[in-house]
Amino acid sequence: MPLRMKLVAITLDCPDPPALAAFYQHATGLEPHPESDADFAGLNGEDGLLLGFQRVDGHRAPSWPGQTVPQQLHICFDVGDDLDEAEARLLELGAGKPEFQPHDEARARVFTDPAGHPFCLVKS
Repeated sequence: MPLRMKLVAITLDCPDPPALAAFYQHATGLEPHPESDADFAGLNGEDGLLLGFQRVDGHRAPSWPGQTVPQQLHICFDVGDDLDEAEARLLELGAGKPEFQPHDEARARVFTDPAGHPFCLVKS
């Protein structure tokens, strides 16, 4: 029988935790974790999941889709039916959109956050 475990936190390495937390806060509407500081910042999800960001000196951004520097982590966000609106908003916030898109762009798109981590937007 498998262990019963609940995922409670995901933490991304980055050079500037408060800045990356602000990007994801504006993108998701999640609330800031009250104990955030310059070395660790977090966002609280309604379901109890903490999305954290920790300072790593010398952080090297992933080189997605290449693997010179592996992607390290890949997060997907469901954005309902309007991928175009979500894309426009994320690009305004500082996300990047790689030229290589491995999926049908009508259902999923890959972006990179300001620290270079790849993530997807998917249509419900």
